[in-house]
Amino acid sequence: MAKDLLNNWEKKSKDRQKIYKQFFVRADKKKVLKELPDLHEGAIAQVNCLDCAACCKNYSPRFKTPDIKRISKHLNMKEGAFIEKYLQVDEDGDYVLITKPCSFLGSDNYCSIYEVRPSDCARFPYTDEDVIIKRPNITLKNTTFCPITYVVLENLIEKMKG
Repeated sequence: MAKDLLNNWEKKSKDRQKIYKQFFVRADKKKVLKELPDLHEGAIAQVNCLDCAACCKNYSPRFKTPDIKRISKHLNMKEGAFIEKYLQVDEDGDYVLITKPCSFLGSDNYCSIYEVRPSDCARFPYTDEDVIIKRPNITLKNTTFCPITYVVLENLIEKMKG
């Protein structure tokens, strides 16, 4: 994968949103899913999340009940106290972080609860699963701040041309 793909990727991603939308309308879901594992692994190898952490700095994952139970236990907190200290309910009725960046993100971009992080964090950026095509609006948003999502989608579009 060429390094120049990542050169100025934020601007390129914003400029290509219409192309991405058109791709999702026409894409063969089975072919896309077949390509994702290799494209995901290639992008992960090319981009170091610790250099970026834009997801942790600007967005909150959903904290589902199992996440809250697991993390509060890890922190030796009662679930209610954990919720009160770190979470709020968003417009969709989901628990999300009160603060940005994430309360658990260190200045070195390491996560202090990485082993027990929310499932949304563990799955992000969803480039190795069907979310990438089943929920195109999430993927479109993710291309604007996650270089891995951008690289996977660009390479996916290129592969589907052939």
